[in-house]
Amino acid sequence: MRILLARHGETAWNAEGRYQGQEDIVLSAVGEAQACALGERLKSVPIDRAVASPLSRARRTAELALGPERVGLLTTDAGLMEIAHGQWEGLLASEIRERDPDRLLAWRESPHEVLMPDGESLQHVLDRAWPALARACAGLSADDTLLVVAHDAVNRVLLCRIMGLPLQQLWTFRQAPTTLNLLEGDDVEQLEVVRLNDCAHHTALFGEAVHRAL
Repeated sequence: MRILLARHGETAWNAEGRYQGQEDIVLSAVGEAQACALGERLKSVPIDRAVASPLSRARRTAELALGPERVGLLTTDAGLMEIAHGQWEGLLASEIRERDPDRLLAWRESPHEVLMPDGESLQHVLDRAWPALARACAGLSADDTLLVVAHDAVNRVLLCRIMGLPLQQLWTFRQAPTTLNLLEGDDVEQLEVVRLNDCAHHTALFGEAVHRAL
């Protein structure tokens, strides 16, 4: 089976560098355009099943990626929601640096050890996102293709597990807006990463694709 693991398009909070978490922030005009570009790229790609985080930025990205003819395939799974940043949500990194500097430093240097204030850890995210991925894959045949649209932290923890990386290595690769990761395998426990952070549909090879806040 093949899995197209995508991230949602840009939001105003992404552009401003605000920590979104589980706040339900909609796509910006830029994000809508990115999702439409993803849809153009996937127009001729057979998709048999689609699942997204229920947060509107991910759900809308999936709808635009699928297009009107295939949007009926889409379901949502709360297990794919973004990490709960708790008290950090809506804040800029500069504001967090003033209020919670030690935790912010740890988030950058040892993210696997951090529990967000009134929120989640990366392990919490993996513990709910991996079963969600398994549910989405259940019953797929060898020739089926699944589209999953989730979030930065969700994609990162899933990819860490697939690639055998500890969560400490979360920052060693990127997940750009509406990026595509192509995974292939006989089942969810035997997946290989074929493409990682492929955003050629909207960003040049050496274009900027750095996260502003996670």
